[in-house]
Amino acid sequence: MQGETRYIFVTGGVASSLGKGIISSSIGKLLQARGYNITIQKFDPYINIDPGTLNPYEHGECYVTIDGHEADLDLGHYERFTGIQTTKANNITTGRIYKSVIDKERHGDYLGKTIQVIPHITDEIKRCVKLLGTKKNFDFVITEIGGTVGDIESLPYLESIRQLKWEMGKNALCVHLTYVPYLAAAKELKTKPTQHSVKQLQAAGIQPDILVLRTEHDLNTSIRKKVAQFCNVEEKAVVQSLDQPTIYEVPLRMQEQELDATILKKMGLPVGPTPNLGPWREFLDRRHKAKEVVKIGLVGKYDLQDAYKSILESISQAATYNDHKANVEFINSEYLTDENVEEKLGGKDGVIICPGFGQRGIEGKFVAAKFGRTHDVPTFGICLGMQCMAIEFARDVLGLQDANSREMDQKTQHNVIDIMEEQKSITNMGGTMRLGAYDCRLKKGSKVHEIYGKDHIQERHRHRYEFNNEYKEVYEKAGMKCVGINPDSDLVEIIEIPKLRWYIGTQFHPEYSSTVLNPHPLFLSFIKAAITKKK
Repeated sequence: MQGETRYIFVTGGVASSLGKGIISSSIGKLLQARGYNITIQKFDPYINIDPGTLNPYEHGECYVTIDGHEADLDLGHYERFTGIQTTKANNITTGRIYKSVIDKERHGDYLGKTIQVIPHITDEIKRCVKLLGTKKNFDFVITEIGGTVGDIESLPYLESIRQLKWEMGKNALCVHLTYVPYLAAAKELKTKPTQHSVKQLQAAGIQPDILVLRTEHDLNTSIRKKVAQFCNVEEKAVVQSLDQPTIYEVPLRMQEQELDATILKKMGLPVGPTPNLGPWREFLDRRHKAKEVVKIGLVGKYDLQDAYKSILESISQAATYNDHKANVEFINSEYLTDENVEEKLGGKDGVIICPGFGQRGIEGKFVAAKFGRTHDVPTFGICLGMQCMAIEFARDVLGLQDANSREMDQKTQHNVIDIMEEQKSITNMGGTMRLGAYDCRLKKGSKVHEIYGKDHIQERHRHRYEFNNEYKEVYEKAGMKCVGINPDSDLVEIIEIPKLRWYIGTQFHPEYSSTVLNPHPLFLSFIKAAITKKK
């Protein structure tokens, strides 16, 4: 739309987990609704190259982009809110910045210079910030800086923002997100933490242009005026972000306070009429009107909602489009047994067997798969969940008692799940994975073909082990069909039992491509089947 790319930096203060990702996504959504071409990127100050090897308890789920980059879960929010497709360039870590600089130094690119944080690290950060803008001609690049202002590890990022604001003038803007706590004993809201946070930002040479104040209580005009005065920000540029019943309300709350209009004015752009966000409002309207509940059991081993963020959001979206509310109960697979499975899953309308890695909690997933299969409860296995369905079927139906995955048991005689031959020689943990979007050909006449309504699909993967094709024929004869195949490698991507109401396992992760305005067909169909079962 515009000739020049404009850059918006979103920083956070006072505490982490205030929702910088949701604010960044909301700004992106509002600017997109005005016809601008936007993208959003996340800079993480940790030293890991990417979150691929991180335990989900550290940073929640590992999100996968179409080009196979293992990324921070905030990229999931960016895609769900805006429908954009992110890539490796949308998520940078300190580890990647330093690795790039060190590689150049070893290569001799710096011609014998002393390599320092300033200018070499900051120049690399600035290069990464501007990369998407220069390559793809976006109108806006929104950059979220992870962590909290004041952290030692985020200092190089702040210095880079300072330089970019100085270099770009009106084409760069800083939105600072802080927290206004409520002291119950004094019955008062306190702005002092926000003032200190802004002072720290100013000490780094950055004057925030807009403040977004996270709060659990409404902030009156006098509080906002006080914050504006003490933080050197226009009154109109102090916006509150109250807790909402759902994160998808946030763009509307930001629009009501004219956050997008303020951004455009500050960047010297025409404001124009306010978009009405019709389809978005319709989604929220359906969500609010939905009264009936569908009960879903989520069987996994990480007792942390962020570990399965994309799955939870996909269920929630699919329930809304089926005019229901989803009541999702996490069931820890480590403690799920034949003895208590009836008690845990008996009242559920549908069961999802979660992805994961490693041995812990695996037997409970077999128990869940068997319960779903023998009680004809709609069951959806994702990645490792699909593999558990295959292993359980081999043990119980095919009579292969020791059937297993080579991941769990190296010595099993019946390796129904195994690592691909060409990957056996790779020892680097990140190098043995099938990552990113792969083609899949659907079998005509199958349930999944009916669900997708097409012959070819593309879905994102993140796994090391595969269904062993040597067993394909015996599975099919016994009633478990291989209905999705990768055309290039002939690997099995989807299994289903047609005789059952809804029993489908996917080797890929459909949750990564489900968005607010385009919910994933598999989740829509699964929830629909769960509602039918309930009735």
